[in-house]
Amino acid sequence: MKKAFITGITGQDGSYLAEFLLKKNYQVFGLTRRTSTSNYDRIKNIVNDITLFSGDLLDQHSMSYAIKEAQPDEVYNLAAQSFVPASWSQPVLTGEFTALGVTRILEALRIAKPDAKFYQASSSEMFGKVRQTPQNEDTPFYPRSPYGVAKVYGHWITINYRESFNMFAVSGILFNHESERRGLEFVTRKIANAVARIKLGKQQKLKLGNLESKRDWGYAPDYVKAMWLMLQQDKPQDFVIATGKTWSVKQCADIAFKAVGLNWEDYIETDKQFMRPAEVDLLVGDAGKAKKILGWQPKTSFKQMMEIMVKAELEKEKNS
Repeated sequence: MKKAFITGITGQDGSYLAEFLLKKNYQVFGLTRRTSTSNYDRIKNIVNDITLFSGDLLDQHSMSYAIKEAQPDEVYNLAAQSFVPASWSQPVLTGEFTALGVTRILEALRIAKPDAKFYQASSSEMFGKVRQTPQNEDTPFYPRSPYGVAKVYGHWITINYRESFNMFAVSGILFNHESERRGLEFVTRKIANAVARIKLGKQQKLKLGNLESKRDWGYAPDYVKAMWLMLQQDKPQDFVIATGKTWSVKQCADIAFKAVGLNWEDYIETDKQFMRPAEVDLLVGDAGKAKKILGWQPKTSFKQMMEIMVKAELEKEKNS
């Protein structure tokens, strides 16, 4: 039985990946930060099927101990301070988690389990002020937020350990991927939740930032399979994972409101507090390499994903 270790297991990607690996008959270990109230909502259905270690990406000892005890075949680093707007108000913490945290886990692996295969969750936010469209594995980085800058560090330190210590370490440059398990602060979930609340008469208006901002949005369960596929290859390589299609925030709202028979223009207001200090206007990925080498394809369309998310929010709001 293969063993996998996941940081960020209680998050959107971590929970989907854990479920995926359990179905593949893996023994799954996860790292969770100790808090006074447990944050197991996304993994409540599988919590009895996995082994959890208490630890923190800020604490080298806890990382090293967990890796030494679990002795995993595969390690997926999905933990980060991942909300881009928060990275301006907490830039140092973002750097500690999202950048140096990668080094701490790589060091733990180098010492305690150097033959484990390592996956680093890189991000399309590294491209930022894009130098070419669409973006692929060779596109230069130009991050536009402390989060994007921290992810660039995490990306390059992964490459550095691969080349310096001959470790199987790869980065998946994943473009935006959403689901009904997304945090409420993220725009797709924020829209889906507001649509449900407005439909049920619990909310009047929805305030958003830049409606013209465009992203390449996919469905998270499709994307965790790509992570696994990267670690099944004979040699470590980095891959862009994306749909190759772009949608604006306005189009996202239009689809979501239409799903409940409403017109978005009647309910949305723009608010400067949701504007970024440095905007990333357009991200769209070229996943040609992943399609060719990994045989990966996104299965769920953006429209289907938004409809799934709105339906999930309606169920939650009806029962709350």
